[in-house]
Amino acid sequence: MLKRTIYSLAIVALIAGCSSGTKLNETPVTDRTGTTGGAGNQGATTSVAPVTIDPNAGTAQGPVGVERIVFFDYDSYTVKPEFQSLIDGHARFLKANAQRRISIEGHTDERGGREYNLALGQKRSEAVRRALTLLGVNDSQIEAVSFGKEKPAVTGAGEEVWAQNRRAEIRYTR
Repeated sequence: MLKRTIYSLAIVALIAGCSSGTKLNETPVTDRTGTTGGAGNQGATTSVAPVTIDPNAGTAQGPVGVERIVFFDYDSYTVKPEFQSLIDGHARFLKANAQRRISIEGHTDERGGREYNLALGQKRSEAVRRALTLLGVNDSQIEAVSFGKEKPAVTGAGEEVWAQNRRAEIRYTR
């Protein structure tokens, strides 16, 4: 019985020794928006000018009235005949404006693995690039990239959603 009492007292002493009676200094969090983070400038404020973003900045640079998205069938990178007039319109514009550059962004739906979808998205952007160069656009005007399934146009599941995500987007960069 004496052994039990000694063990019990030892455990109580051990637990009591581990507890802390002092409270940590609870400093309130302060908002430092508008201050610089440099060590020598703590607390200094800076003036920030407002930035105006034109939502049409990326859309007004290409041919007027011509769509910019080519849609694809499931697991395919073949440009369908229904998108030939879209390709023709961009080809005419790019040939007439040799200083202009585009980026063709290939996308896929959410089905399939990441690597597979990146490869399929690249094949889709390259297919549009090939269609433009066959019409006389200089290859140096075109950059083909893939986002795979990383940037869906529409979220959700089902064939209607997936069909909108299987695409190549033409973006004018310069």
